[in-house]
Amino acid sequence: MDCSEIPLNQLPMGEKANVAMLISDGAARRRMLDLGIICGTEIKPLYKSPSGNPVAYLIRGAVIALRSDVSEKIIVSVP
Repeated sequence: MDCSEIPLNQLPMGEKANVAMLISDGAARRRMLDLGIICGTEIKPLYKSPSGNPVAYLIRGAVIALRSDVSEKIIVSVP
């Protein structure tokens, strides 16, 4: 099965994907890891704010809002 890898902020609403890698470092990377965003974690975009930023994602049973500058650094694999 072929999987393509895209930044999380390009994942369509309601579609599930798994985290492939994080391309940030420092405090931003630590925050993502603390939120449970690690390789293999399933993520699903749920809601977009009226302005389009931030977007609410379902991550490990919790709904977490991420700005696009953060979500573009999370690479996900889409089946």
